Amino acid sequence: MGTNKYRLMNIVIGRFSMTYLRRPYSPAETFLFPSSALSFLVHRRQCCRRRLFSTFRCSASAKSKKEKVIVISGPTGAGKSRLALELSKMLNGEIISADSVQVYQGLDVGSAKPSMSERQEVPHHLIDILHPTEDYSAGNFYEDGRQATKDILNRGSVPIVTGGTGLYLRWFIYGKPDVPKASPAISLEVESELVDFERNYDWDAAVQWVTKAGDPSAQSLPANDWYRLRRKLEIVKSTGLPPSAFPVPYETFKEQIDSRSTDLDISTEGILAEKQKDLDYDFICFFLSTSRLDLYRSIDFRCEDMISGNDGILSEARWLLDMGLQPNSNSATRAIGYRQAMEYLLKCEEQGGRSSERDFYAFLSEFQKASRNFAKRQLTWFRNEPIYHWIDASRPLEEVLDYIYNGYHDQTGKLTVPRSLSMKKDMSNRREIAQLKIYRPQRGLFTSHEACSDVLNWISNNQRQKTELIAK
Repeated sequence: MGTNKYRLMNIVIGRFSMTYLRRPYSPAETFLFPSSALSFLVHRRQCCRRRLFSTFRCSASAKSKKEKVIVISGPTGAGKSRLALELSKMLNGEIISADSVQVYQGLDVGSAKPSMSERQEVPHHLIDILHPTEDYSAGNFYEDGRQATKDILNRGSVPIVTGGTGLYLRWFIYGKPDVPKASPAISLEVESELVDFERNYDWDAAVQWVTKAGDPSAQSLPANDWYRLRRKLEIVKSTGLPPSAFPVPYETFKEQIDSRSTDLDISTEGILAEKQKDLDYDFICFFLSTSRLDLYRSIDFRCEDMISGNDGILSEARWLLDMGLQPNSNSATRAIGYRQAMEYLLKCEEQGGRSSERDFYAFLSEFQKASRNFAKRQLTWFRNEPIYHWIDASRPLEEVLDYIYNGYHDQTGKLTVPRSLSMKKDMSNRREIAQLKIYRPQRGLFTSHEACSDVLNWISNNQRQKTELIAK
């Protein structure tokens, strides 16, 4: 498949048109930050570097104040990774990835990992820490993320947590449920009870087994999530109670805010500020988004970029299949993009290593649809998070950086998003709502027979090489 170093794209919003360059396979940078911001960043870092370090160290040494942790989230493709990278350069920061796919080695394109040069420029944590055959949970992230935070603060740097995995961030901020850890004996017992179900791919029977053991919520788990199913059974056997019996810190936090929201003497902001004092750190949280239509277009183009090139997501999916993994069989293979690519490649194998244009476009459409639906779920999830400041991702880089930079150094505890940067949580534009109802996937690269021929030839050549290797 042919490669292109840069891709020109036009975004039209109202009467205005913007042309920009975006590198293939990198996190989508559709909305944030024109290149003119680079000179601003250099100048800003040179001017404030000395003052920044002294300010941070004084703040961190003041025992009466909690240490600050910045959290940047947003839907897939909104530009949060680039924002975190540039902010880190200004604040002497280090980035902690809160992405459930970036933890896996070899899954680079589909998770839009920062490039090696970006990781050398700014320290990144919790990237490439696991093999795709291993599982990872919100509990694992809580432990690893909190430890990384302590280490970064001890070095006198600023922790900047960025990613779109909502449960990871929720547990990281509010804490994880206080559920006892299973003893080695119970873990072995659970493993022996479920091993035959897993070996025979009998997920439904395994769910019924755990349900009868005492946890009906097992029926709501995603198919083949064996790690969480085992954990549920471990909790039941260890405590005699289902996981739902243990308080979730976020829910307690939210309930306390909601229960006091009717108090006429205290504003919602005041209640929230008061409750945030109970958290372990002074979390400064931002959610980056833009209009749903622009976001969906960005996602569609991003999916195309991930497919194009010799080392795109199809190549990484092929690697997963070659190590014996099946789609939707564990955390890595359930990831959006990888699951669809693996299923597509298996279908091609059944057809003798061939793919029709129709099959390819069906795969592309499914990949785009799954990605858009994921972004929609992220927006819904974070609407229920009270401590995030919503920022319009279509605003220039320097404006967003300046706001967050000043917010980090704010001493009043009353951070407010200016109207020029503010993003509404809920859609209120009737025209946009109507347009979303008739939205169709966008294509920029794969628009003709010639455009997808490289992909089809790659699939055919890959199958031939595999057959020759087996014959040897």
